[in-house]
Amino acid sequence: QVQLVESGGGLVQAGGSLRLSCAASGNIFSIKAMAWYRQAPGKQRELVAQITSGGSTNYADSVKGRFTISRDNAKNTVYLQMNSLKPEDTAVYYCLVTTRYNYWGQGTQVTVSS
Repeated sequence: QVQLVESGGGLVQAGGSLRLSCAASGNIFSIKAMAWYRQAPGKQRELVAQITSGGSTNYADSVKGRFTISRDNAKNTVYLQMNSLKPEDTAVYYCLVTTRYNYWGQGTQVTVSS
């Protein structure tokens, strides 16, 4: 059993910043990758950023240069630093931890006002 606890969402004005955290606990063995997805109302869930166990990163084009994903392997925690936020970044953000299986967080709301 793996538990994921997300935090850091909230309401921010356009141009502002937020930092999301996702801490994994439980029977975790060999995390292969950690990622952030988001889902806006009426839209499909989409990949925002991913980081592998080796530290390689991948970003959606829409967030490149504004968002940074990082991880603390000792704490089994992944972060998403979001700068220069735009109203179109408004969504529920979910973390995903991949071992042999995929584990999803409960989601955290990010709302960016114009």
